[in-house]
Amino acid sequence: MSHFAYVAASYAAAFGTIAGLILWVWLDGRARRRELDALEAAGIRRRSAGEPQ
Repeated sequence: MSHFAYVAASYAAAFGTIAGLILWVWLDGRARRRELDALEAAGIRRRSAGEPQ
């Protein structure tokens, strides 16, 4: 039990780091989706979308 605080702090730091990265990726994905929606609303299309029919 002498190292319990160190182990608990290490796990907490790892959990916090991973949770922060997940949150960052999620928020960035939402921001990129809003940017794509704004560009598509302005008439700018992606090359991978193909020709409009």
